[in-house]
Amino acid sequence: MSQFVSYKNHFLIAAPNMKDPTFAGAVIYLCEHTEKGAMGVMINRSLNLTIASLLQRLNINVTNPDTEASWLFDGGPVQTERGFVLHRPKHFYHSTLMITNNVMLSTSKDVLDAIGCGKNQPHDYLISLGYSGWSAGQLESELAVTGWLIAPADESIIFETPVEERYTKALGLLGLESTSLENWISEEGHA
Repeated sequence: MSQFVSYKNHFLIAAPNMKDPTFAGAVIYLCEHTEKGAMGVMINRSLNLTIASLLQRLNINVTNPDTEASWLFDGGPVQTERGFVLHRPKHFYHSTLMITNNVMLSTSKDVLDAIGCGKNQPHDYLISLGYSGWSAGQLESELAVTGWLIAPADESIIFETPVEERYTKALGLLGLESTSLENWISEEGHA
């Protein structure tokens, strides 16, 4: 039996031959990966909803004008009714997972309150509805059949790179360009 390797704080990048339309062209930041499964947030698929619209639906007072110009993200197909805030550390909120020294995931209402009023909010953040999840061994199986490419995460891609450039930048972490992968779609057997 092979030894377990955690891909926490890595990007899962959909390979060009990804057959699942939910994840085609996706870049997922893995927040957790243990022998019991994996959880991540898609970082390159924004929804047609502003953060302000979500906060107003949750009856959160919105005085922060930045929320009107910031979009929500489709984090993945699991628990799409829940919000997940991926952010750089500034404050700890009631429910915060420290992923690295520079990236946290918060799921409690207090982080949304802070963003709504613009006080004690994270400097950089991404709010997703839903997440992407895998049961024990599922992600490893998918990696073995070439559904995903994997690269160590770069937080600047999450927080500083325009959404439409995140897939290309993530591929660049592997020394790949999307144009060099055009033939891959029709080929089989890549690892």
